[in-house]
Amino acid sequence: MVNIVVEWQPVILSIKVALCSLVFVAIFGILAAHLMRSREFPGKAAAEALFTMPLVLPPVVTGFLLLILIGKQGPVGRLLNEYFHTQIIFTPYAAILAGTVVAFPLMYQSAKAAFLAVETNLEDAARTLGASEWRVFWTVTLPLAWPGLVAGLILSFARALGEFGATIMVAGNIPGKTQTIPLAIYFAAEANDLTLAGLYVVIISLITFSLIFWLNSWSKMKARPAAGRAVS
Repeated sequence: MVNIVVEWQPVILSIKVALCSLVFVAIFGILAAHLMRSREFPGKAAAEALFTMPLVLPPVVTGFLLLILIGKQGPVGRLLNEYFHTQIIFTPYAAILAGTVVAFPLMYQSAKAAFLAVETNLEDAARTLGASEWRVFWTVTLPLAWPGLVAGLILSFARALGEFGATIMVAGNIPGKTQTIPLAIYFAAEANDLTLAGLYVVIISLITFSLIFWLNSWSKMKARPAAGRAVS
């Protein structure tokens, strides 16, 4: 019997990268969606198209653009090197950036749909009672949109967890440093170690399946009380 030793570092790193990406995705995705819902300005359609592009572009293209941006000769990379004497290229921070960029459209689209589903008359009622826009957002809009936001968070985490193309472009495949589960699967398969690659596939599949299963179950539970109130 052949003993297969699973290196858990890619699994742990992938979860850390996905969680860190989720923080940025949640903040910027929710704020961007709220801004797009509540404001009209020139170039809004172009901004929304830009926000959605990483969802439809090949991840390698997204990774290439990030490489141009944060590479040693890129504007951000040169700035970091000159003023802070550091680089994020080929580091875990680059993997977090890649995960954030590719997962952002899912959070943005989910948040936008959730905010659009909020009844504006409830927000207007809060305003007539003297609530500021910031208070209306935190006490009315956000709680009512919460189910859609949770769906966006789960899908964004799963997307960041499985990111490959952009990650390999900007973070590389450095075992123990930047090697995530998708990278470990690819290079294990390339080395003809199909058993190890299969084990990583099972691990990431179980994680994503559990997330989606929980989301579906939670959504059904949230829908039951609403259906009961509608009937009554």
